[in-house]
Amino acid sequence: LYQEMSYRIGLRDKLETALLKLCPDARVNGDTENRLPNTTNLSFEYVEGEAILLRLNEFGICASSGSACTSGSLEPSHVLRAMGIPATAIHGSVRFSLSRYNTEAEVEKVIEIMPGIIKELRNLSPYGRQKL
Repeated sequence: LYQEMSYRIGLRDKLETALLKLCPDARVNGDTENRLPNTTNLSFEYVEGEAILLRLNEFGICASSGSACTSGSLEPSHVLRAMGIPATAIHGSVRFSLSRYNTEAEVEKVIEIMPGIIKELRNLSPYGRQKL
């Protein structure tokens, strides 16, 4: 059990570290110490989470938008709002859940394509273009 947990933490941390470095205006939502080992919720400002999910789906990558509490809803997450996440980031929230079956290659695939997706979507957004 400990090995499985350590494996998932390693995948999660690799994903977070890379995306925070490669995607400007990205943030981890929530406590980075006391949390589940297999889940990360990231916000990418000035883009819509649903648009990110559509693009990820084209590459065969599964993720969710918002917080788990509002999964399936297009309303901004009340949980993320209560955490003080800016409105410009709440809508760009994406949740990745990792299992023992996920591989490092799958995480690397997300790391490889996500910066391009974020840049593309920001170029389409009037808010994102102002930041570029």
